[in-house]
Amino acid sequence: LTDFKFFFPQNGTKKFWDFMRTHDSVSILIFNTSRQCFVVVKQFRPAVYMCEVERHHPQVFQNQDKESFASLENPLPAVVGVTYELCAGIVDKPGLSLEEIACEEVLEECGYRVSIADLRRITSYRSGVGLTGSKQTLFYAEVNDQMRTSGGGGQPEEGELIEVVEIPLEESMKFAYDETFPKTMGVIFSFMWFHNNIAPKLSKK
Repeated sequence: LTDFKFFFPQNGTKKFWDFMRTHDSVSILIFNTSRQCFVVVKQFRPAVYMCEVERHHPQVFQNQDKESFASLENPLPAVVGVTYELCAGIVDKPGLSLEEIACEEVLEECGYRVSIADLRRITSYRSGVGLTGSKQTLFYAEVNDQMRTSGGGGQPEEGELIEVVEIPLEESMKFAYDETFPKTMGVIFSFMWFHNNIAPKLSKK
């Protein structure tokens, strides 16, 4: 990540905006046809955790600089910073296509070996529009139990600690709107996309 300050005129007023440049990314909605479930990942997100800390203990952020925060006598459990997300990864390998990077992420994070032919491009959109403005491209992949070659979990040497979670198809929309399960908008949108575009075909089989 690189910090920048952008100065620009808007309706005759001089303005500026702080933003960060980061890599674009890919995400993959994975549906296991053997188990009739979605495959998502669950991981600890420090920023989410700190938002919960601020909500419960606002005094922690008072009179503190960015490098030092007061120690809490009774810290919140780490689970408040855990979120459910689609399998995803940053686009940081110039020699690989978006599809090739998506295949790598599915294998590394979820343990399924998929090919480019297994991917369906859904759409792309901007994420972090207030801070980074990066683009994420969303793919759909159907897998089965025979395609699973490992337990996934990401790459520990890169600091990844990922838990693979299966969401049964019949419970997916309830899960999407259940606020007790912290999740990204990508999960909600992609589940809705599936129910509008894929589920009707499944019911006809």
